[in-house]
Amino acid sequence: MAKKIILGFVGEMVSGKGTACKYLKEKYNAPSYRFSTILRDVLDRLYLEINRKNMQNLSMILRQNFNENIFAKVIAEDVKNDPAQIITVDGVRRLADISYLKEIPGFYLIYLTADEKIRYQRIIDRGENTDDKNKTFAEFQVEQHAEAENEIGPTGQTANLTITNNGTLAELQEQIEKILKKINES
Repeated sequence: MAKKIILGFVGEMVSGKGTACKYLKEKYNAPSYRFSTILRDVLDRLYLEINRKNMQNLSMILRQNFNENIFAKVIAEDVKNDPAQIITVDGVRRLADISYLKEIPGFYLIYLTADEKIRYQRIIDRGENTDDKNKTFAEFQVEQHAEAENEIGPTGQTANLTITNNGTLAELQEQIEKILKKINES
């Protein structure tokens, strides 16, 4: 039986984490666990707007009241219970987020990075949150320094592997394939 591979993706906003997970799901049927899913579920249940500010506030409240690694514990349990051979974890932001994941055999942290202007254009094009489509570059720059974003750089520095995602979708996919090959050969 092939070894289980768990790929955790850390990176600044719209650096390509979700795109990488989508590719792995489409090509390898890899399920994806996303830290923000928990937040989106709660906000939806409370009939609150799903925007970056509300997700950041809810995340802070939950972590302050239920432990810094509350999301890490949930995600790690989900990953351990999933029988898939390749699993992705989208949206790692803090070292606390991987506190449980790094104990699971086959876990690799991948740092995705991309130039700021490229990421800004992606957020406008994507429009995932209600407040993304009309965001100015200045607002985007301010959001990058929000509490939820502060630990991405230091967490990324602990990554096993790095992908610079300034190019095309095909170039990103090629880099992912190289990583999978490297992991399978180790």
